[in-house]
Amino acid sequence: MSSNFAFDAAGKVVVVTGGGRGIGAGIVDAFARQHGAKRVYSVSRSTEDTVLKPSTASGGEIVGVSADLSTPDGAAKVASTIAARGDDLVHVLVHNSGASWGAELESHDDKGFVKTYQLNVMGTWRLTVALLPHLMKAGTPQDPARVIVIGSIAGIRPQKYPTFSYDASKAALHHLALKLADEFARKRALDITVNVVAPGYIPTKMSAGLTKYGESSDDIVASSVPLRRAGAPADVAGAVAFLSSDAAAWITGVVLPVDGGFLAKL
Repeated sequence: MSSNFAFDAAGKVVVVTGGGRGIGAGIVDAFARQHGAKRVYSVSRSTEDTVLKPSTASGGEIVGVSADLSTPDGAAKVASTIAARGDDLVHVLVHNSGASWGAELESHDDKGFVKTYQLNVMGTWRLTVALLPHLMKAGTPQDPARVIVIGSIAGIRPQKYPTFSYDASKAALHHLALKLADEFARKRALDITVNVVAPGYIPTKMSAGLTKYGESSDDIVASSVPLRRAGAPADVAGAVAFLSSDAAAWITGVVLPVDGGFLAKL
């Protein structure tokens, strides 16, 4: 393998869940426009979010898929859509779909917990299993197929907000990814890597809910981000590109914080 670490996704098929907005849209855009992927499947629950606009990009096609990944049928629909378009290989699978919910302890009921886990944890599990045959066909020892999970620093260090189910689900998601990394590499000798990107504070529709606890976006940055700015979808997309590149072909089972120094602050 050469020491050229430039990332080129030409000819590759990529699946990004939660790809219609926020961090997911940034990842879809990067693969289609910057890295020249052959085809990027952008999966979202809402039909309004399924296709990144504009829906075509120089060097890559963006295909919208509407599916509810909190249900078993959602994963099956994604797999059947990919197969129907003649793609039997998936080179990169990015699990970005997620639900966030917060409530004080006394009102943080089972329904909210289960809903969060169904999408954040079970959705990731189901889709990985559903697309495993495609990943197995795509991976080689020199260029493994990549499964990249978008976790959260909240899965490493609990937040100060009453986001009990979200934080717990992200910790479970990180652990699931590490378990899959070991299963694929050591137990099954498959050419598939599994890694986690754990973003810090990035202003999105989901994270906007944090401001209801009395802090503005500027307050959150000032109190928790040593690099003194909020993150952007492009910051996460860059980490995903690295983990999808030749430079990361021998990396599996890691949790990579992209947090502006949050976890390093004293």
